[in-house]
Amino acid sequence: MSSYLKVSGTNVVNGDGKEVILRGAGLGGWMNMENFISGYPGCEFQIRAALAEVVGPVKSEFFFDKFLEYFFQEEDAKFFKSLGLNCIRLPFNYRHFEDDMNPRVLKEEGFKHLDRVIDLCAQQGIYTILDLHAAAGGQNTDWHCDAGTHIANFWIHKDFQDRTIWLWKELAKHYVNNKWIAGYNPLNEPTDPTHTTVVNFYDQLYDAIRSVDTEHVIFFDGNTFASDFSHFGDIHKKWQNTAYSIHDYSVYGFPASPEDYVSSDEQRRRMKRSYERKREWMDQRGLCVWNGEWGPVYARKQYDGLATDAINERRYKVLKDQLTVYNEDRLSWSIWLYKDIGFQGMVYVSQETPYMALLKDFLAKKHRLAVDAWGADTSHVQHIYQPLVDHITKEIPEENQDLYPFPVWKLSHRVGRLSRSILVAEYLVKEWAEHFRGKSEVELDEIAKSFKFKNCLHRDGLNKILTDSAQLAAKQ
Repeated sequence: MSSYLKVSGTNVVNGDGKEVILRGAGLGGWMNMENFISGYPGCEFQIRAALAEVVGPVKSEFFFDKFLEYFFQEEDAKFFKSLGLNCIRLPFNYRHFEDDMNPRVLKEEGFKHLDRVIDLCAQQGIYTILDLHAAAGGQNTDWHCDAGTHIANFWIHKDFQDRTIWLWKELAKHYVNNKWIAGYNPLNEPTDPTHTTVVNFYDQLYDAIRSVDTEHVIFFDGNTFASDFSHFGDIHKKWQNTAYSIHDYSVYGFPASPEDYVSSDEQRRRMKRSYERKREWMDQRGLCVWNGEWGPVYARKQYDGLATDAINERRYKVLKDQLTVYNEDRLSWSIWLYKDIGFQGMVYVSQETPYMALLKDFLAKKHRLAVDAWGADTSHVQHIYQPLVDHITKEIPEENQDLYPFPVWKLSHRVGRLSRSILVAEYLVKEWAEHFRGKSEVELDEIAKSFKFKNCLHRDGLNKILTDSAQLAAKQ
């Protein structure tokens, strides 16, 4: 690789000034594990502590290290490249590089797997984008920032912000000369209730990274889960070689869809308008847009039975219609996600593997209790929580019911997040860990191997759509 990628106007270009459209996926559930991706309740820090208590810290560390090793290997990179895709977004957790009880002391071992996967991708001609998905203190209100709370404390504690700036300087020092890294995505899905603190923080972060690395593209997420740039004003005039990231999930691709998606004119219009609103600030100023996350979730036969195929065909329609819009705009994108246990991944762990067999009944219970917020099916438990929703609606004045991050979180979503995804999930953490009690290192290794590429099934319908779209765009 002879040159860095750069931002030129609305495009990403190579050293010859030729447009490069980045098309790929996020490696979610890997260096930032997530409950619905990896098959556990609650947050990563909770299950790591619980497993260490059950099997001991040595075996626990062994298991998680093997998990990281097997989750993405050369076979994964070759398969990804074979689909005609050229970029992987690499989400990671700050805890790999810094301990809360030993802040601002770099853990060099954190680079072990990140370096390995960046190099594997480079060998296949695949760019990578580094995504700090979980920052100290929690930069958003959801489980995936691994904070265990619905309060984004990152925005009310300066030290959390300062530690993140410190970490990005260390990361930039380490990767400044790597031209296969397309750029840095410094903070995933911020939810700053003031809407302006995030802009000031980005400005400080930009200066810190640029003091070390003037070459790599910086991809800044919009506020409120990468959907809102309305308070960014003219800050872009201070920044060079910068792109702006939206996350373009459509409600039509989820169980909570208000109606079956049939690709009607009105449905396509609504979906396109939602996308256009997210990128409006950039379009008004002629700035570069990157869609850092998008994509439907999929039905599973063990939960959705005979309706599975019909549901998934509708989800594929959503996927195709989104790609049609993206191709018209020559948009760079990263679908969510590459690998999981069967809900959204391009490849997913087989039900016949040791991990899935071990946790089969527990995962069914977790699904029935709807403790994962992402794409939750609440049909089995809504009657339990609806009285609480009704109680709050009755007792709290209407003008006080829309708490940020409304409207992304409506009142019912907030009740679900707090009661199911935090409270009930917390009580399930030990139950998850107990499945591993008494396991030897050999057995733990076999369980971790469940996530190897050879032990995964392929979501062929999804992958063909992505490949066809990439090939079509390449001809344009």
